[in-house]
Amino acid sequence: MTVFQTEQNDFLGRIITGDETWVYSWDPETKRQSAEWRDFDEPRPEKVRRKQGALKVMHMIFFDMNGVILRWPVPIGTTINAQYYKKVLQDKLRPAIRKKRLGLLESGILFHYDNAPVHTARAVTDVLAGYKWELLEHPRYSPDLAPCDFHLSLK
Repeated sequence: MTVFQTEQNDFLGRIITGDETWVYSWDPETKRQSAEWRDFDEPRPEKVRRKQGALKVMHMIFFDMNGVILRWPVPIGTTINAQYYKKVLQDKLRPAIRKKRLGLLESGILFHYDNAPVHTARAVTDVLAGYKWELLEHPRYSPDLAPCDFHLSLK
């Protein structure tokens, strides 16, 4: 019998997924900029599409079945290496779990991320082992298991 069959929703509630993704800034038209005088019989003007801004920021996102636990913007110019990832796990993610998901740290976390070298580095796996977080294997080349590559926010 598998762990999922015995635990069911408790099993799913213990999974935390993490990934990195680029977040672009947008320069939307303000209400005042889009205001325009027109006669009653004139057609409404077409709305110009938003243009992508020049700024993009890497975000580290961690979430579970109840939503986002931590969305951490990586400072511009910072490289995400094993030491940086380890520091985010220790200083940002663990306190965020303690604050937002009461009792989850004690129930045993199942941690899921892709096989990027940063995630599988010895420094990172040692920290996770110290926390007694179980790692869920990530099949190689599995785009269907990369939810951060899609939209996580409402707008």
